[in-house]
Amino acid sequence: MAREPIETGSEALLAYEEDGVAVLTLNRPQARNAMGDGMTEGLAAALQYAENASQIRAIVVTGAGGAFCAGGDVKGMAAGGGGGGQGPSLDERIHAQRLNQRATAGKMFLMPKPVIASLPGPAAGAGLSLALAADLRIMADTAFITSAFAKVGFSGDYGGTFFLSQLVGSGKARELYYLSDRVSAQECLQLGIANQVVPADELESATMALARRLAEGPPVAYRYMKENFNRASMGGDVIDCLDLEATHHVHAGLTEDHRNAAKAFVEKTQPVFVGR
Repeated sequence: MAREPIETGSEALLAYEEDGVAVLTLNRPQARNAMGDGMTEGLAAALQYAENASQIRAIVVTGAGGAFCAGGDVKGMAAGGGGGGQGPSLDERIHAQRLNQRATAGKMFLMPKPVIASLPGPAAGAGLSLALAADLRIMADTAFITSAFAKVGFSGDYGGTFFLSQLVGSGKARELYYLSDRVSAQECLQLGIANQVVPADELESATMALARRLAEGPPVAYRYMKENFNRASMGGDVIDCLDLEATHHVHAGLTEDHRNAAKAFVEKTQPVFVGR
């Protein structure tokens, strides 16, 4: 499949699809891809498209210019002052933030397709939260993460406290938030935050190899696997999780993909998954 652009409505979020993979690039390199200039709106639009497009089977979220995402645009916040005047009310601002978070980090976590965060450089604040919302994280060996929120007097947003607690446990997550220290790519690998760490000049090729491998996999089974994991992480008790696994497993066993893959296994050939 030839590379096709995906319309995002913002130059701050570039996107294309190729070989069953949607690649979404946070694109404000002059600001280390800090959120602004319509970036989150563009990300929401691209994620919605990728979820609905049946030909897309895996999603990559990355950043331009050697960074992943610096989070909120703190310089812009400082220049904007306290935000008085005739702007939105406090309740309206909170509601807008909730909708934006659900459409970006929430969408990455809940959509029934594998999402990879590819970190060429630092992920901080809400940028870290976006990376944590993905199913898998691959980092350049020069990249690092930091919660950063405490350093600017914020409590945190975009689901980072939930996602990080699931990965490293509540105690370590609190440490990383309270102290806001930098965590290297290698330490991220040791903590289980990163799934892979690769040399910086190999990040794009390693990311796309992983994404294409997922795109060639069984989309129905992946959908159910992701829902099973999410149910477990969101507090489902053991009976809930056992019952959901049973339902999904039996259903997956009735698919054309399962029948073809079982036949290929016996014949020692490579299965082709069609998503039915």
